[in-house]
Parts: sequence; C-alpha cells; structure tokens
Amino acid sequence: MHALMLAAQNAGELQAGLTAVGRGIVYGGAAIGPGIGIGIVVGNAITASARQPEAAGAARTTMFLGIAFTEALALFGFVLAFIISG
Repeated sequence: MHALMLAAQNAGELQAGLTAVGRGIVYGGAAIGPGIGIGIVVGNAITASARQPEAAGAARTTMFLGIAFTEALALFGFVLAFIISG
C-alpha cells in the first residue's frame, strides 16, 4: 500500500516535500548551536561582572561582540536553508 501512495503522487511532490523537511532540519540545527552559544557567552559575562565589578564595561563589550559573532552562525544557517530550496 505504501508503494501505491508514492505512485499516486504527482511528479515533483515528493521532492518538494522532502526539500521542505530538509530546510526545516537545516535551519533548526543552525538555530540550536547559536542559542547554546549565546547562553554560554552571556552567562560567562555575568560571572565576570559579578567577580570583578570594575571590569563590567569591558565584559559587556566583549559579550556583545560574542553575541554578534554567534548570531552570524544562525544567519548562515538561514541562508543555507534558502540555498537548499533552490
């Protein structure tokens, strides 16, 4: 019965569906890494500010740079999801 369902589909439907699933997996995977990375960056910046309050400004600047670089990875994943779609 499973083979009959595949045979009854129009041409290109299976490929379009699998492409959509692949895009979701790629972007989902690309969003997990930066989410974890931003959490680590912010957590370490808060720890640094708590241990040395006089260096809070430098820690904050470094934190924002780390967040920007980590968020760039999510944007690469977003672009890759569009490249896969063709």
